Amino acid sequence: MTSRTGPELVGHVVEEEIEFSLEELSGACAVEQRVIVELMHEGVIEPRSGAEVRFGGEALNRTRLAMRLQHDLGLNAAGAALAMQLLERIEDLERRLRIGAP
Repeated sequence: MTSRTGPELVGHVVEEEIEFSLEELSGACAVEQRVIVELMHEGVIEPRSGAEVRFGGEALNRTRLAMRLQHDLGLNAAGAALAMQLLERIEDLERRLRIGAP
């Protein structure tokens, strides 16, 4: 087996580093701020703790997924929240099956 020497790859988890205000998140997702607030109330996204409302990169991904579910399946915010919970549960069960965990 040969050993390759080359540059070391370094990765960063964007979700942990980036932050959005309510206005920035709504702009990035091309939705009105009231939609972001509605998703917060449904538990789809959660703001980070602090004096002002800020969201991490995960909120961007979750908001975009919720918008796709609403658009593609005709769901409201509550329906999108439920669908996302079910998708997460399926992913968890599939992960458990792959690693053989109970």
